Amino acid sequence: MSALVIAGYLLGAYLLGSVSFSYVVARVFSGADLRNVGTGTVSGSGVGVAAGFWPMALAGLLDIGKGVSAVVPMAGSRPMIAALAAGAAAIGHNWSIFLRGSGGRAMGIALGSTVYMAWEGTVVLSLGLALGKLARMTSVGCFVAQIVLPVVLGVTRGRVGVVLGFAVVLPQWVKRAMGNAPARPREAGAYLYRLVFDQDPRRE
Repeated sequence: MSALVIAGYLLGAYLLGSVSFSYVVARVFSGADLRNVGTGTVSGSGVGVAAGFWPMALAGLLDIGKGVSAVVPMAGSRPMIAALAAGAAAIGHNWSIFLRGSGGRAMGIALGSTVYMAWEGTVVLSLGLALGKLARMTSVGCFVAQIVLPVVLGVTRGRVGVVLGFAVVLPQWVKRAMGNAPARPREAGAYLYRLVFDQDPRRE
C-alpha cells in the first residue's frame, strides 16, 4: 500500500471526524450554536443542555458511528493504520475544520473505534463513564478510564492496542488541557486541573 493511499485514508478519517453531529443535532432540535452554549464545547453534553436527552443520545450514537466508520476500511487488513485513523478522526472531532477549530472531546470516537477493534476498550471507557456519573465526577471517571485504556489494550491486543489506546486518548487529553481558551502562563496549574476535571479551577 502506497504512502499516498495511507495519507488519503488518514485525511478522510480526519474529515469524517470533523463532521460535528452534535452541532447539527443541536441546530436542528433547538436552533442553538453550541459554540455559544455553556463552556462552548461542541459535544453531546452541550446537546443535552441545549436540546434535551434524546437529541443528546442521537448525537452520541452518531459520534460512535463515526468512530466505527473511521476504522472499518483497514481494521481487518491493516489494523495499525486503522488505529491511526481512529486518532485522526478524534483530532477532527476535537478541532473540526468545519467549525474553525471548535469541537468536542472525542469520547464517542473512542467508543466507536474500540467497539469495532477491541471491545474490551469499550468496556473500560463505559465503566469510567458509568462510575464517574454515579460519583457525580464524570470527568474524573473518564480521565481514569483514559489512563487505563492503553494499558488494557496493550495487554489484550499488543502493539496495535497500545497505538489505538494512545491514538484516541492523547487528542482527548490535549483538548481537556487546552479547554476552550488558553490558560494564562502564570496559571500553569490550570492545565493540570483541566486535564483531570475538564474545567477551569473555581475562583474564590
